[in-house]
Order: sequence, then structure tokens, then C-alpha cells
Amino acid sequence: MSALLGVYDRDLVLVRGKGSRLFAEDGRAFLDFAAGIGVNGLGYGDAKVLAAIRKQAGHLIHASNLFHTEPASLLADRLASLAFPSRVFFCNSGTEAWEAALKFARKIGRAAGRTEFLCFERAFHGRTLGALSTTWNPKYREPFEPLVPGVRFLPWGDLGAVAAAINDKTAAVMLEPVQGEGGVRPATAEFLRGLRELTHERGALLALDEVQCGLGRTGKLFAYEHAGITPDLLTLAKPLGGGLPMGAVLVADAFASAIAVGDHGSTFGGNPVAAAASLAVLDRLAASGFVPGVARRAKTLRAGLKKLQKKHAAIAEVRGLGLMIGVEFKGEAGPVLKGLRERGVLATKAGDRVLRLLPPLVVKAAEVREFLAALDAVLEGGAGAAP
Repeated sequence: MSALLGVYDRDLVLVRGKGSRLFAEDGRAFLDFAAGIGVNGLGYGDAKVLAAIRKQAGHLIHASNLFHTEPASLLADRLASLAFPSRVFFCNSGTEAWEAALKFARKIGRAAGRTEFLCFERAFHGRTLGALSTTWNPKYREPFEPLVPGVRFLPWGDLGAVAAAINDKTAAVMLEPVQGEGGVRPATAEFLRGLRELTHERGALLALDEVQCGLGRTGKLFAYEHAGITPDLLTLAKPLGGGLPMGAVLVADAFASAIAVGDHGSTFGGNPVAAAASLAVLDRLAASGFVPGVARRAKTLRAGLKKLQKKHAAIAEVRGLGLMIGVEFKGEAGPVLKGLRERGVLATKAGDRVLRLLPPLVVKAAEVREFLAALDAVLEGGAGAAP
């Protein structure tokens, strides 16, 4: 028995991966439609990412943030050029990025007494105490209360509720452009544009959590691009490091001067090896045709799922954006996951009834068809049906 603390329910031992496939110690192969919960956007064994890791590891693995390193400096410049004029803070994960965004929002609004946050029902932003305070689901929150005060949750998509709640104490309105753990629920472009207008008018910040939905996942490099807006704070992580721990917060230039030396830090943030891997990832994502290719593959997957919805009454809804798709069932999603795994396919849930699909962005058309055939067979067996 491993000495690992039992905070995960797991029994499969994975030993290697290639492309969109994972291989277990007993030799079984799995088509991976979870991608490390969205981390492995380029799948497994990407040659350019591996080469960047090997090269940088041979030069410098760690130096601390008391000094500049070339990979981290280049990565910050690249992110700002791809997103919007900003200053970048590096950390190691999505929840750390969100923690930093909370601190930055309060520091920026401190002089005006802006210390409160408006968040949304079904939001999930991480497991640390600050991030957990902005996470809606009581099952995550209640065992660790009291949490950070000053957070209010509003109905998803209700611009009127936001207009009524935002006031001179609001530091930021904070949300995922596509809720992940909350059931794969995209914000409409109208909602995001309305939030951008309200926050501008009322003097609050707009902070977007693109830890899961960013960096090509939705068929745009950044999910906020679908609405034609830019946020004041943006958090990134999961696919950024190509499988290595890497998180980032982008702070718009207009507010970056409020953050001073000593206001925040991260010993490992912007690690040279992880930063080199991130640069290789961005090279792939920014290459001509890559993100449009994601959108095409997503269209194929969604069309297949819609056909299955017509065939199987168990499917209540298919929703999402790009290659971030939720399939909601009339019954429990657990038996569907189990049936897929028995047929060599891995995926995850988002709540009790939603199958969350996060295939690698490089998934092939034949692999999409393979997944759809497996799901069809599972549903033929009665999984996912209403109780």
C-alpha cells in the first residue's frame, strides 16, 4: 500500500503516454479524453516540448525569483503579446494563480476600500482557502469554514443580479468564461460583454479564470476572445507548462503599478525548465492553423454527440465550447465513465450527471470516432438513463 494520503479515489497505475493514448502497468492502452484534467493539451510525448525540457535542464533547472532567467522573461513577454498589454506573475498551479489574482485585486482596490468579490453559482476556482472561498459548491467549502470573508455568489448569466450587487466595495467580478467543475457551462458573449461594461462603469475589476478553458481549449487562444473583450486580470495554468507545473496571472498594464516588491511571491514560480516547456507549448498553439484546427475537431465531436443525443434518450444536453464539452445525462454519469473505461476510454465527471470531455487538442478524427463508438456502446447498455 502506498503512503500517499487518501484524498483521491484511484486504482489505475499509468506508466507512459503517447499522443492521445495512456498505457497502464498491466499493458492496457486507453484513449484519453481527460488529458490530465485539461493539462495535456498537446497530448503525451510532444517532441518540441520534450526537446525544450531537455535543453533547459542541461543549462539551469532552478535559480529562484531573486534573479531573472531568460525562459521566464521570454515567456512573460510572449504571453503579454498574445493576450493584452500586461505584467505577468508566475506560480505553479491554477489555484495559486487564482490566489494571486485575489490578492492583486484587493491591493489594486485597497485605497478606495474595494475588498469584496462577486462570484457565481457553480464556480470552481481551486482548493486553497482563498480560491475555495470563491468556489460555490458547499461540499468543497463546508469542511473548511470559516473561509475568506467578502465573497458573494450570484446566479450564473444574470447580468441584472450583477448590476444590483456591484458597489463601491467591489474589488472584482470574478468568473470562468466556461465553468468546468460546475458542469461545463459557457458564459454567453452577451453576459461577458455586459460584465465588462458594468465593471468599467462601476470601477471594479473583471477577473477571468481561464485555467481550464484557456490556451486553445475553446477554439480560440483565449476564451474571452469569443466575446471580443479583454479582462483586467487573467489566470492561466493547466496546459501552459506542457505537463510541468506552471501557472500565470496577467495584470493589465493600467493596474500593474499597484503591485509592489514584496506584495507576493513564489519560490518555484516561473521555473526555467517549466518556462522553457511553456514557450514550446505557445509556439505550437500560436502556429498558423493550430487553433482553427481545434475548432474543426470540436465541431466533429459535437456533431457526433448530437447524433448520439437523438439516438439515446439518456442524454439530456450537450453543451460547451471548443474541445471543452459536457454531456449531461438524465441519470448518473458514474456508470457511463465506468463503461467507457471498460472499453479503453478515460474521461472525467463535472458533477453527478455530467460527463466532461477534455481530449488533447491534437486528438485525431479517427480517435474522435473511436470515442463516439465507445460512448454509443455504453449507452446501448443502459448507462446514464434516468432512474
